Amino acid sequence: MADLKASKVDQRSGYCHVTGVYHSKRRPVELPTDPYLDVATFLSSRRHSGTTALIDASTGRHVSFPELWRSVSAVATALLSPPLSVRKGQVVLLFSPNSLHFPIVSLAVMSIGAVITTANPLNTPREIAKQMADSSPVLVFATRDLVAKLPNDGGFPIILLEESRIGAEDPRDVFTIQEMIATKPNPYLRREKVSQDDTATLLYSSGTTGNSKGVVATHRNLISMIEIIINRFKLEEGQGPQVFLCTVPMFHVYGLAAFASGLLGSGSTIVVLSKFELTEMLRAIASYGVTYLPLVPPILVAMLAHPSKLPLGRLHKILSGGAPLSRELIEGFREKYPGIEILQGYGLTESTAIGASTDSAEESRRYGTAGMLSPNTEAQIVDPETGKSLPPNQTGELWLRGPYVMKEYFKNAEATKSTLDSEGWLRTGDLCYIDEDGYLFVVDRLKELIKYKGYQVPPAELEALLLTHPGIADAAVIPFPDKEVGQFPMAYVVRKPGTQLTETEVMTFVGKQVAPYKKVRRVAFVSAVPKNASGKILRKDLIKLATSKL
Repeated sequence: MADLKASKVDQRSGYCHVTGVYHSKRRPVELPTDPYLDVATFLSSRRHSGTTALIDASTGRHVSFPELWRSVSAVATALLSPPLSVRKGQVVLLFSPNSLHFPIVSLAVMSIGAVITTANPLNTPREIAKQMADSSPVLVFATRDLVAKLPNDGGFPIILLEESRIGAEDPRDVFTIQEMIATKPNPYLRREKVSQDDTATLLYSSGTTGNSKGVVATHRNLISMIEIIINRFKLEEGQGPQVFLCTVPMFHVYGLAAFASGLLGSGSTIVVLSKFELTEMLRAIASYGVTYLPLVPPILVAMLAHPSKLPLGRLHKILSGGAPLSRELIEGFREKYPGIEILQGYGLTESTAIGASTDSAEESRRYGTAGMLSPNTEAQIVDPETGKSLPPNQTGELWLRGPYVMKEYFKNAEATKSTLDSEGWLRTGDLCYIDEDGYLFVVDRLKELIKYKGYQVPPAELEALLLTHPGIADAAVIPFPDKEVGQFPMAYVVRKPGTQLTETEVMTFVGKQVAPYKKVRRVAFVSAVPKNASGKILRKDLIKLATSKL
């Protein structure tokens, strides 16, 4: 990383006019040099003053740090031992909502060099089967009510994330999580050495284009991001450990990197909310002295729109991600809750979470910004037409480079090549600019993704599904703006001759086959889908058409 004091780098913006590269203005974070280090060992070896690691928001059950690491070691021992005998490099699926077990399982799997892959509990059996066919897990951890979504033809054993087998009739059940946690840890059990360059996680993302792809992140990637996250929330002298309410899903990169692993290395307490409800969130904030609240913009909108001032106890910082917050929303919230700072962040699954952030109330007052580049980060703003690097205040595609950038897309060399170049630059697919003070602004997306409450919805996936309907000749899906959810999928449909397909029938057809956040919520019928000479859908034309009537 170049020194900002070097004469060729502008200290105000971080931009080097010779190389066309922006350098982070934040103090670099020192990373561990031991080549043989896994995420769990890295976290468990950190010194801190924390006592309680995890709290279940609904039951109040506490897990101390010694209990956490004993449980991780016990589950790792059970994974390595017969009959499971999981080995380094093998994939394990964790299919569950947020729970106290989520961090324990994730860290145990990574500690033995196996690879953790996660799935959204809202996904349909079809979506789960597709991910499992791609990742080939040797073992699945799942809650009892999600077992029914797993493929019936798989020979994989299932570990139930409940304390008993009552009500479980699947012949593949091998253990319950409680039986694994009760295993006597055996640190002398033979295990292969884990390198920082070995794969730690395989999370599925739509990436810059098209269908869902497995994002391969190494232990080095995750450790680098954990150091950035811990550094971001470093305590001031004399402060005790902070209490974070985990409202974001742990199966998502941010939830996994920050709350199912990273912040546990700082001694922070993670209060785990299994399912988001405003009343339950408020109860947890009051009951457990929550100081930090991560959320997505629609929750912030709901809190501001609430007719009365909500009781937020000790809460002093809100962490928002998924989409930039408007000036009106930030100012309105500050007026209603003057004692609470709003911090924002920008990131991707491919960047193992945060690529830029605002780390103070003052930084967040740069309205519309996603923040300044994270420590150890370089960026380019590249003209999509010419490939030329652009100076401050000019818009182009954001490219990121740093120790947290993914290794590759799983079994997809073509997608990897189009997203990662030979020098380690990640093409984000986001149109952005960096201003004269080094603040990043996200303007638009080159990549064709819809963001519904922070969830990624790839239009190509819904279009392919729509084309399987016998009454549909052609279809295009676009993001339709919505104040409450950010965007939702809208479909433009060309009926086959002689059919009288209705909007309700289209929405029902899609809704039965996808997770709720992917549902088409608006349909317009057209005589033809506009396309360019090469057959690419002119999505921007359709977006203009849809929004012109607002």
